[in-house]
Amino acid sequence: MVTYSRPVSGMRMQNHQFETRLAVDEADIRAAQRLRYEVFVEEMGAKASAADMAERLERDRFDPYFDHLLLLHDGRVIGAYRLMRSDMASKGIGFYSAAEFDLGKLENRNALELGRSCVAKAHRGGLGMHLLWDAVGDYVMRHKIDVLFGVASFHGVALPPLKQALTFLHHKYLAPEDLRVRSKAYQSLDQMAWEQVDQRAALAQIPPLIRAYLRLGGFVGDGAFVDDGFNTVDVCLIMDTKRMVRRYKDFYSKERV
Repeated sequence: MVTYSRPVSGMRMQNHQFETRLAVDEADIRAAQRLRYEVFVEEMGAKASAADMAERLERDRFDPYFDHLLLLHDGRVIGAYRLMRSDMASKGIGFYSAAEFDLGKLENRNALELGRSCVAKAHRGGLGMHLLWDAVGDYVMRHKIDVLFGVASFHGVALPPLKQALTFLHHKYLAPEDLRVRSKAYQSLDQMAWEQVDQRAALAQIPPLIRAYLRLGGFVGDGAFVDDGFNTVDVCLIMDTKRMVRRYKDFYSKERV
């Protein structure tokens, strides 16, 4: 059973040894940054400054402006998400994704940017990610969010090895015109002839986080962005909450006890 309380410091949800809540102080944020270092720098090969390497923190100038959603196990941070609402972006530094994608089509929407999603290796594939998603859903409902979006990544910066997956996304999941943000350093997703795509192999190549967004009714923007600093090929995932799959809308809005 998941229990909820809503202290002044932010939302909180608990499930046995797991807890999800928003960061409330600098120590919480540093714990998230340390986990991000383990995942993005040590595992995925992202670049880090000498100072960040010395402290083993993955951080940037956007961190002070985000809400940081944490997943804890026995009191230790083992999962994290960054959350930025439109009202927060307009009063502060703006959206992180704006460096890679033209977000003009989202300007008049009550949007929520999701980013830096990670779970410690020992806890992947279990309950933890479901609890993080449940907490995101709670946040979406409380703030009456219209659109979810964010950068999601394929490991590595070479496009040819990803041509089946990228072409599959272009043909099957390209966002409707009213939500179709476009990459600023445009690399077409349409990398090969559609008739030659092995759809089963393409789907298997798509990272689990991207597949999860697609199952929720998500789309991808037009084009990819190659991020050399993070050693990734990025796509922008977008989800209009009004277009969400009905069972997930019901899940997010159901009474929780």
